Amino acid sequence: MQALRATLGQWGSSERALEARRPAPEGRGVVTFSQIVALAVVQGVTEFLPVSSHAHLILTRHLLGLPDGGLTFDIAVHVGTLGAVLVYYWRDVWFIAGGLVRLLGGRMTPGARLFGLIVVATIPAVIAGFVMTKTVGEKFNTIPVIAWMTLIFAIPLYLADRMCMTLRRIEHMTVPQAFAMGIAQSIALIPGVSRSGITMTAARVMGFERTEAVKFSLLMSVAAIAGAAVFDGLDLYRQGNFQIGNDLILGVTVSFASALIVIPLLVGWLRRATFAPFVIYRLILGAILLTAVYHGGS
Repeated sequence: MQALRATLGQWGSSERALEARRPAPEGRGVVTFSQIVALAVVQGVTEFLPVSSHAHLILTRHLLGLPDGGLTFDIAVHVGTLGAVLVYYWRDVWFIAGGLVRLLGGRMTPGARLFGLIVVATIPAVIAGFVMTKTVGEKFNTIPVIAWMTLIFAIPLYLADRMCMTLRRIEHMTVPQAFAMGIAQSIALIPGVSRSGITMTAARVMGFERTEAVKFSLLMSVAAIAGAAVFDGLDLYRQGNFQIGNDLILGVTVSFASALIVIPLLVGWLRRATFAPFVIYRLILGAILLTAVYHGGS
């Protein structure tokens, strides 16, 4: 605990902003087996829980003194979690794919409609991501921002889950509701908000069942993660920095396996319980980080 307090104290007194996604030379900063496994597990476990994987990757690197894994590694671990969603929700993915095939033949089916809802939900995040990249850049990647966002966005998750109805399923979702989910997702570009957390909160506000909120949030992540991976991957390829090595393969494998374990556990839990444990976790983590930020140096 003393070592943890000392490390957190350094965060609180440091003037340096976090540089979470600045690529290491040649896109490679993670060099050991244990570092790769640690970061890939954190990514796989937290990506779909309402706790912010982005924030946890930043915190893990600083807590353990790990170097930035580089953009290439970040893409790899996100691809791993994407694969886990595709495997777990393979029936829904097949349902959407079948709907697209029929849509090409001029038939509108529930599968094609679901695809359309996901596209609508993706648009706000694309716009917000472009604007943030051109304006604020990495300015939000700081411990104080992570601490406040982790704490603040635990409250609407709790209130929405406790006070809102639980009666709608994905087939009841309208285009305006999908767009509202997309707006919520765009807020999660700020570290600590949590893409999964804010989209699940939005779904619960609109009265969707907990497991349905998780399902649509994760299906939304397919477009978000795939789009980001392609965009960033092409950028690295043009720069000549994209290299596939054993470390990336390990990162993909570990994050995939971790996420594939977590997703059914999350869905199983929410079939019979609430988001309360995640709310409590966020409140505790946010309080610890705020204490470190404002009192760690004293």
